[in-house]
Parts: sequence; structure tokens; C-alpha cells
Amino acid sequence: MYARNPVRAVAGAAISLLSLLGSAHADWAPTKAVEFVVPFSPGGASDQMARVIQAAITKHELVKTPIVIQNKAGASGAEGILDVKSAAKDPHKVLVASTGIFTVPMATGLPFNWKDLTPVGMVAQDEFVLWVNAATPYQTAGDYLAEVKKAPGKLKMGGTSSKREDQVITAEVEHKAGVKFTYIPYKGGGEASTQLVGKHIDSNTNNPSESIAQWRAGQVRALCLFSDRRSGYTAKVTEAQSWADIPTCKEQGLDVSYNMLRGFFLPGGVTAEQTKFYADLLKKVVETPEFKEYLEKNALRPDFMVGQQFADFLAKDEARHAEIMKSAGFMAKK
Repeated sequence: MYARNPVRAVAGAAISLLSLLGSAHADWAPTKAVEFVVPFSPGGASDQMARVIQAAITKHELVKTPIVIQNKAGASGAEGILDVKSAAKDPHKVLVASTGIFTVPMATGLPFNWKDLTPVGMVAQDEFVLWVNAATPYQTAGDYLAEVKKAPGKLKMGGTSSKREDQVITAEVEHKAGVKFTYIPYKGGGEASTQLVGKHIDSNTNNPSESIAQWRAGQVRALCLFSDRRSGYTAKVTEAQSWADIPTCKEQGLDVSYNMLRGFFLPGGVTAEQTKFYADLLKKVVETPEFKEYLEKNALRPDFMVGQQFADFLAKDEARHAEIMKSAGFMAKK
């Protein structure tokens, strides 16, 4: 049977075709393995989070193609950052980022800014703890800092990389407490934790996830949390303590607070549909039982944001870090 109105039929067919094309764009999905680039060595907090998310995506079949993790920790994380920057328009490469996305360029003069990439979303903010070996007599931050003050530069503070989050915190502690450490940089928090257990350093500023095993085993002691408020996680981790039992450093007279973003970026030049795919993926990930369990186990602060909200956060956090880095004298000389 012929259509009564040929013009309307042609128009209808055209609209249907455009609708199909639009759906194809809206339904973009990876066509090959997705590479999660972690600019840290295996075992650190960023690496652990990436692997938890990889496992959750695989278990719940949230992506049809494989997720592959690549650790590129060279040059204090610059290798991984530049690797993703150089992959412009490639939607199959994702940077697993922390605030190093600000501090590395500021400290090294690296020709990079977070705006060179495409922000996807933030899944949480990580906390930092002042850790000492459990065999030492220090029970509070005040106890430890009093000892540091007696011998400026003698006691060693370990952390991940140079002029990044851990050393920034160390510099803030030095400034606020009037003390001086010898700072020892390592490739990741896992190594910094091992060195503390072995008494090769006197303290570190690891994230909770980087020292939880040693804390549970009674090898390290948590003196204080570098945060504006105590952790909300009350389940016991050790026989006697939960994350919520760790006092803030400010409670102990050390007014230093620092949180680190945990976010994801695509290379520059990707499409809006590709960015939306990953933003939607992260939204599904943060609702999985595995990710919620990971947050509680490792005392990360839940903080999910995508789109313009995330971009606004990045701009504000970049300005904050510029101020901190200048104050600590960590900015690269031009």
C-alpha cells in the first residue's frame, strides 16, 4: 500500500534516521580495552582504588570490554599524566588522578594543566594520618613533635614523591609546629609504610588505605588525622580502635588539615557522549557494595561529583594548592 502523503512519509523516514543516529551517539561505549593509567607504583592508595573499581566494573558487567591498569609512576607521576595528555581524543585511556594533577606541574614546571584533559568525575576525598612505629613511646602528635623539636632535621618523615601531598603536609606541620624533619620521598605509600615498620623512617603521612594492614597488625600507631573533622566510620579496625577513634590533629593542637581528591580524567578532545559514558559509569560504581565497602575500610570521605560541579571544584582546589605550594617554597622557578 502506498503512503497517502509521500512528503510526510519521506520526512518521517528522515526523522527516524536522525533519531537512530542520535541514539548511536548517545549510546557510545568502548570498543576495545580501557586503560586506567595510575601515576603511582603498585600498592599505593591510587592503585588500590583503581583495582577495587576495576573489580567492581568486571563483577557487575558495567563495561563490556576489559579494564586494564597501567602503573606509570616515573618522574613523581608526571609520566602517567603526560601519557594521558598525549592521547588526545582517545576515549579508551583514563587517568586515575589525585591532587598531584595540580602539584606535579606546579613543582616541576611540567607543561601541563588539568584543563588539558577532560574532567569526568570525583568519587571520594582521601584523608591523611600521622603515623609512627608502634614500638615508639609517642601516644599523641604533641608527644612526637616535642621530640622532633629537640633535634631539628634528625627525625625522618617519609611520604610519596617530592613536593606532592605528603611533603606539602610535612611542610605545613613544620610551619605550624615550628619543627624540622628530614623528608624522605618514596615511589608510593606502600613503600613508605614498609620503611616505617622497618624503622628506617620515624613517621609518615600515609593515607589510611596505605597503612591499614600494618595498623591492624599492631606495627604502626595513628597519632592524628589531618582533617577538619573526625572520620565517620565507627567499626573497629584494630582490637581497640575504629577510624572514628583517631583524633584530628587540630584536636591535639596541630592546626593542619588536608584532603586529597580521587578523580578520573579523559584525554582532551573527547566527545561529550564519551565523557557522559564514563560519568554514568562512575555513578554506577559508587553505588556498588564493593566500592562502599572500600570507602569504609579505608576511611575515604564519600564525595561524588561530575560535570560542572567537578570543574568548579577543580578550579577552587587548584587555587588552594597554588597558595600552599608558594608558601612552602615548592613552586618551580620560571
